Amino acid sequence: MILLVVDTQKGCFNEGLYSFETVRENIKCLITTARENNVEVVYVQHDDGQGTDLDKLTDNYEIYEDFAPRADEKRFEKNVNSAFHPITGLTEYLLSKGEKDIIVIGVSTDYCMDATIKSGFEKGFNIFVPSYTNSTYDNPYFDKETAYKYYNEFMWGRRYAKIISVEEAIRLLRS
Repeated sequence: MILLVVDTQKGCFNEGLYSFETVRENIKCLITTARENNVEVVYVQHDDGQGTDLDKLTDNYEIYEDFAPRADEKRFEKNVNSAFHPITGLTEYLLSKGEKDIIVIGVSTDYCMDATIKSGFEKGFNIFVPSYTNSTYDNPYFDKETAYKYYNEFMWGRRYAKIISVEEAIRLLRS
């Protein structure tokens, strides 16, 4: 079991997210639970390039303070939506460790989370998505609540992932 934390960077994890406080508390809880139970926490950070909101040379690139990685926790960098894209090395890393079960948390639901979950599924991983551990913003086509519910309550659980409660995720991390 691995806890995969996707793009929870200062430049994209803020109060504008859908259900921000709940998501923030749930992510903190799962990271703490994983660490207490010797489950590896792996981080992925998005770099959009120089001069952008997610420029790796700026403070926005750093992980949100409440979720800050420890010095011994792995970080992977990407400039594409999926954490499993070949450029990251994440797939090879997980396969080398024999890991198949991955709890995925982070942002943004309709971008990097969606691409990561679908790609992880296609690579043969067992993907678990705890409720209210991912979030997104309004977009020109639907509001952030609709986006969250579409992916979490309709899209992912039908084919790509097992949608579970935070309590179920805690049980998995403790077992």
